[in-house]
Amino acid sequence: MLRFLVWHLLVFAAVLLPGAAIPQPAPGRIVAIGDLHGDHDAWQAIAQAAGLIDAKGHWSGGKTTLVQMGDVVDRGPDSLKIIHDLQRLQKEAPKRGGRVIALVGNHEAMMMTGDLRYVHPGELAAFADRGSKDRRDRVYEANKAVIEAAYHAQSPQMSADAIKSEWVKTMPLGKIEYQLAWRPDGDLGKWAMGNPAIVKLGDSLFVHGGISSAFAGLSIEEINRQVASALKAQDKGLTAIINHPQGPLWYRGLISRGDGDEATLAPVPPGSTVPLTIEQEIDLALHNYGVKRIVVAHTPNPPGIVSGDGAKLWRIDSGISRAYNGTLSFLEIVGGQVTAHKVPRPAGKAWGK
Repeated sequence: MLRFLVWHLLVFAAVLLPGAAIPQPAPGRIVAIGDLHGDHDAWQAIAQAAGLIDAKGHWSGGKTTLVQMGDVVDRGPDSLKIIHDLQRLQKEAPKRGGRVIALVGNHEAMMMTGDLRYVHPGELAAFADRGSKDRRDRVYEANKAVIEAAYHAQSPQMSADAIKSEWVKTMPLGKIEYQLAWRPDGDLGKWAMGNPAIVKLGDSLFVHGGISSAFAGLSIEEINRQVASALKAQDKGLTAIINHPQGPLWYRGLISRGDGDEATLAPVPPGSTVPLTIEQEIDLALHNYGVKRIVVAHTPNPPGIVSGDGAKLWRIDSGISRAYNGTLSFLEIVGGQVTAHKVPRPAGKAWGK
């Protein structure tokens, strides 16, 4: 009974939330594409199949709105090519009545907070230029004392030459430029901070990970403000919205619960001892934001796009990148009709690690 009352109090309170504003008219056609993770060939194949770009990569989607769901980077070698395409299309599409929205994913946030554990070597190499070696040498010399002290703390007998040799192995050419580009004042950092984490188009809500009940009380504008602020601050704290396991970039609790992933652990509402069910949490978000469906990525389903909870939730991360070797796909929304499409994978060589 207590859980029932808490649920209905939450829904009642949602009526007063700013996110439940009058819906804006939906674009005539929306195309949503999931995580690309550095696979430029796959991205181009999908964009062409969806009628978004021509053979030269220029916008041909007319008045379509494209939503790329985040996680362009990591795992594959060609993230920069995809970002450059999206940046160009963000300028080209409005001239034809269209729009290109690139959401912030958890991997874009990782780049801005210095978490490079999934960066493919090809991503770093894409930033190398003729000055990279000299630039790396200057960085070493400027920080030599600190670097040597760090290595000596682990191996007191290491020579200066051995330390530099080991440090160079951790700094492949292009890495310094890559890190600078993802700073808040860098080209990619500025781009990421200018992109939303969540967007509402007509009766559809798009978010990379998901909306937990812990954040569903915030307006779309406030969520995007907090994400941009945390990116600018390069906030590494676990409670920051860009890192929070129940935050919009990481949450998987609208899909599954309790599989050992902290991001599947749903919040427990005040006054209760148990979290809302998946269905209740989805319904809460739908009510708060005045939409009929939530579109998420982030959690791969290699066989293809799937819908759940009576088509209230659409999962469109189908493991597009060759890193997963899943299904190339896109989601199309025209009026109230939602259609999942599959696209043949273009031939290509396996990636090096």
